[in-house]
Amino acid sequence: MATDTAHKPATPAHVKRRGKNPIGAFGVLSHLALLVWAILIVGPILWTFLSSFKTNTEIFGDAITLPASFGWDAFGRAWEKAHVGQYMLNTVFVVACATAGTMLLGSMAAYVLARYTFPGNRLIYFLFVSGMTFPVFLALVPLFFVVKNLGLLDTHLGVILVYIAYSLPFTVFFLSAFFKTLPTSVAEAAMMDGCSHTRTFFQIMVPMAKPGLISITIFNILGQWNQYLLPIVLLTGNVEDKWLITQGVANISTNAGYEADWPGLFAALSMAIVPVMIVYIIFQRQIQSGLTSGAVK
Repeated sequence: MATDTAHKPATPAHVKRRGKNPIGAFGVLSHLALLVWAILIVGPILWTFLSSFKTNTEIFGDAITLPASFGWDAFGRAWEKAHVGQYMLNTVFVVACATAGTMLLGSMAAYVLARYTFPGNRLIYFLFVSGMTFPVFLALVPLFFVVKNLGLLDTHLGVILVYIAYSLPFTVFFLSAFFKTLPTSVAEAAMMDGCSHTRTFFQIMVPMAKPGLISITIFNILGQWNQYLLPIVLLTGNVEDKWLITQGVANISTNAGYEADWPGLFAALSMAIVPVMIVYIIFQRQIQSGLTSGAVK
């Protein structure tokens, strides 16, 4: 008994060619540009790390050679003699408190501006957004006297409050757009079940906005960790034990010219770079998902 053999339908030629996916001339140029950009970014960071293991002679010799030995003496000198450890602990405390305050106040303000309609809503929103256009250089002198009159000059509390105010405009701008993309039906169902506005926000809306909250949190951490102008104005030279890491590295850079301890300077730079690199590497997926999820919903 003869059996019929099922023949597979012929695959169109354009479907076969689709698997090759040629990148074209524009794709080649894009990849070359990304390669050059990666080299420009990774090169100086890698050179900084390697220079922390070199001697002064090796640093001022051939810049692209590897160190003769990988010792941690420069890191020990930077941590103890240059007080990098104290500066880093101060920075962790200030950035942690400032980021927590920024996210708490910024998320609540963004949620109200995005989900509630009331007189002056747009005015308040635009006032927040206008803070992004105001250069921090113009505010340094009046900010110094405001903090001084409050009795918070040369204190970490003063720096924390200024960091919160400095970070709120972008936080509100970013999160208000993100909260608008969240479905209103879930919040309405929670209100019908008897949830208060506060409970609806913290237990319903905040978990739904987790990708956006994580993204803006990382941005605030990176921006506040690398801040230099505000700490140098608000924490003067009289309170060196309260300095932040950027002030400490700048001081080490000045002293390195007299003490000729360039490996110690590069070790201090490496210790200032590593924490933010670790934070970004750990949360890079959350940052990308937070940026894209608000755009496609």
